[in-house]
Amino acid sequence: MFRTLTTALSRARRPLLAFAVAAASVATLGTAHAGYNVWTGEYTFTKGELQSAIDKRFPATLRYGELVSVQLSNPRLVLDQASNRVTTQMDAALTNTVLPSPPINGTLALNSGVRYDATRRAVLLDNPTVQDVQVQGMSEYRDQLNAIGAVVAQQLLKDYPLYTFKPDELRFNGKDVEPGAITVAPDGIRVQVNLR
Repeated sequence: MFRTLTTALSRARRPLLAFAVAAASVATLGTAHAGYNVWTGEYTFTKGELQSAIDKRFPATLRYGELVSVQLSNPRLVLDQASNRVTTQMDAALTNTVLPSPPINGTLALNSGVRYDATRRAVLLDNPTVQDVQVQGMSEYRDQLNAIGAVVAQQLLKDYPLYTFKPDELRFNGKDVEPGAITVAPDGIRVQVNLR
């Protein structure tokens, strides 16, 4: 009976040992390719990582024609799962470049899609548009402010890379993979990868 029990335990250990080896392989793979989930076939970029990528673009100073200088700072990323888009809210200070005057402060929100560019191997902000412009005491100039915001959107965030893949992150077990569907979630962005 003791020998039967020992044999049964030995047989039970084999699947557990195989599972442990597989788990160790997965852990090693996860270390080599940060953010990749072998179970779902997705790369995941956290909201914090995406915020860090956006932070590198700021502060920024842009011109609108020869009259207005726009200083942008303090970007805040909002991930909109319902529309599968990304909103970047920021502080804006508008200054008349012709007549010396104190800056007019407000906020600007730009809304962007997300796409993958194979040539750059990068996940990019796509087609940013003005979502909202708030400048205290200037509501009667909403059309002009939206026009300024549209210029800012194109100059500041059009095709801005949120993440650039390293070559080894797009190759698994000797096979190339290609990023596919991109999903915006409240806590990050998921990029599905498929074999070429």
